[in-house]
Amino acid sequence: MTSTLSRFDFFKQRREYGAIFIRLIIGTFIIYGVQDNILSYARMEEFTRFLEARHVPFPLFAAFLSAYTQFACGVCILLGAFVRWASIPFIINFIAAIIIAHLGDPFERMFPALVMLFTGFFFLFHGAGKLSVDEWRERREGREAAGQTQTAAING
Repeated sequence: MTSTLSRFDFFKQRREYGAIFIRLIIGTFIIYGVQDNILSYARMEEFTRFLEARHVPFPLFAAFLSAYTQFACGVCILLGAFVRWASIPFIINFIAAIIIAHLGDPFERMFPALVMLFTGFFFLFHGAGKLSVDEWRERREGREAAGQTQTAAING
């Protein structure tokens, strides 16, 4: 008789696909969350006033930097492109968000920013996973490196 755990072998063998689900929801959430600032200058000004009220230096610059960084990182995460690199500004942005907007908030209000922060760490350590631009690039670079090794051995 097979144990309950062995029934999960299918998923264990495909664990690299798990990151897809995180990429889809986080990438979509981030893009959706900042698209209004990117598409509407009035919303960007509102964000600027929010930052100004919290004494953030250069609030207009900070608003643009934050919104466009989140948007670019969201696109990278969604596509699985340069995910480890994108996770670095993503992490920095959400550390700043927690300090600027959520310090002193109850856990429930801080939770979405914490999820984004910890997701950034997940992608920094794990990478994009399967079905990603990063995986495609790694496979392509591996084939090119193998081709160069074979060429060098032949010409050796």
